[in-house]
Amino acid sequence: MSARRIAVVSAGLSNPSSTRMLADRLAAATVTALRQAQGPDSQPIEATVDTIELRDLAHDITNNLLTGFAPPALESAINTVVSADALIVVTPIFSTSYSGLFKSFIDVLDPDALTGKPVLIGANAGTARHSLAIDYAIRPLFAYLHADAMSTGVFAASSDWGSSADQVAPLSARVEKGARELAEAIARREPAGAADPFDPDSYLGQGRSFGHLLGGLAGE
Repeated sequence: MSARRIAVVSAGLSNPSSTRMLADRLAAATVTALRQAQGPDSQPIEATVDTIELRDLAHDITNNLLTGFAPPALESAINTVVSADALIVVTPIFSTSYSGLFKSFIDVLDPDALTGKPVLIGANAGTARHSLAIDYAIRPLFAYLHADAMSTGVFAASSDWGSSADQVAPLSARVEKGARELAEAIARREPAGAADPFDPDSYLGQGRSFGHLLGGLAGE
């Protein structure tokens, strides 16, 4: 049986948050879609999900940006993201774009760490007027990082969670569509192996000096 690992990054600031709710729905739908798919070996695909709440790492992310050193919890989160078979990211929309916390986490990743990785993008805001932020703000970010962003992005406004939700394209249908695309992208790929961060040929080690690997020295 093929096994896959999905990393989920939730950039919500409150607890509980609609950002985390959307992240959980996208992850659950992707796991379900994968069970209905088959990998390169024609076997059913099971997946595990690791969810990262950026609000719990906010101080570590700031310290990493200032010092170039990732504390253990942040380093673990980074390794979870870059070694996963696929990535689900969900950010609240502030001032028509992704949150500063979300962008700061992306900034501490190695620029080549997400190359070719399937990514399902999600976002949420108080009003549907921000729905285009996925395409004009978030998608270009992952295109720059050479990630394989799914063509469907899933946006949720406050109204999507209540009885007045849009019945023309309900949130559940958008979640399932995005999840199917991600599941199909995962199924086409071989499982990601455990990468050695000290191997200069691995995606964790590429472009990093030995000093950076040992002490988190930031390259300029």
